[in-house]
Amino acid sequence: MSLKPSVGNPQHHSSAASKVPSHRARGAGNLTALNDSELKHTLNQSPETNDEHSGSLITVLIAVGANLIIAIAKTVAAFMTGSASMIAEAAHSWADAGNGTLLIVAEKKSVKPADKSHPLGYGKESYVWSMIAAFGVFTAGSIVSIYTGIKEWNATESETNYTIAFIVLAVAFVLEGFSLVQAYRQSKKHGEALDISALGYVVDTSNPTLRGVFFEDLAAVIGLVVAAAAMGMHAYTGEPYWDALGSIIVGLLLGVVAIFLISRNRDFLVGHRVTDRMHEYVLGELLNHPDIDSVSYLHLEWVGPKKIFMVAAVDIAGNQKEEHIAQKFEEIENLFRDNPVFQEAILTLSAPNADILKLEDI
Repeated sequence: MSLKPSVGNPQHHSSAASKVPSHRARGAGNLTALNDSELKHTLNQSPETNDEHSGSLITVLIAVGANLIIAIAKTVAAFMTGSASMIAEAAHSWADAGNGTLLIVAEKKSVKPADKSHPLGYGKESYVWSMIAAFGVFTAGSIVSIYTGIKEWNATESETNYTIAFIVLAVAFVLEGFSLVQAYRQSKKHGEALDISALGYVVDTSNPTLRGVFFEDLAAVIGLVVAAAAMGMHAYTGEPYWDALGSIIVGLLLGVVAIFLISRNRDFLVGHRVTDRMHEYVLGELLNHPDIDSVSYLHLEWVGPKKIFMVAAVDIAGNQKEEHIAQKFEEIENLFRDNPVFQEAILTLSAPNADILKLEDI
């Protein structure tokens, strides 16, 4: 059994357990002796939990700084060349800079501790602000880019020197690429612990900040290539519609990314279940506990980045008195609360003749 006994300051948990010592402090204990790499990474109390938060914040700060520099340069180049693709790229970078700021707000607000008004903490703040940031990509980036491309489709051909624009795009590619590499390295680091790819980790992670930065940077790098190709074709053929086409493609790309990010944040806001492997592990821990005969219900939901809310209905071994059952519940709950990944853990008695959960049913 890998659940570690809790030791801490006594505190009341419920009226049924008013005389039972309760350890409510987060981070004083952990789930140990894990053999599965995913569960070691996700459930083990270790510096990795804080490392991921600080790593995400560093990733966002790098992205915001890069986007601010790039946005200013692209805006100057757009005014000098009048290129529709460059206008779209400038709008894209300004949107990304604003979105990055919102992601920083998300990181800060989501770590506020639980209080009376928010007993499960403020973790979902991260998904709210990340969704607002995704809307920003759609409105400020996608719509502006598509509108500019349509407007400039039949523009009159004029003599334009794209040298400054190509220089700006090259510098932007280096800076955006550096930011993307930073996000990729962080994703790869955590993905390796789960035995999945960096992209798979970014798609499935409960951390919306890392996902937002990664896909915005990926869209930015692809958009730069599209913009450079569009301006190159314009310069080569003399046909302005190539430049307009590049702006429309960039806009559509941003729209796809925005819709994906909005969808993923929505998933977590409305209540996103943990993976089957996580569910199976927690059920196994409960069933292996010497004081638990069976489990009839288990609910595990993400309530913030790396924060799980657990509710379980169990049957306590033996014919114990109510106060003893309350004490056992409190002890088992605290084993999970001691791990920083669990925002809250609540146990209740199984209903008579309730269907029993088995590991092979998951």
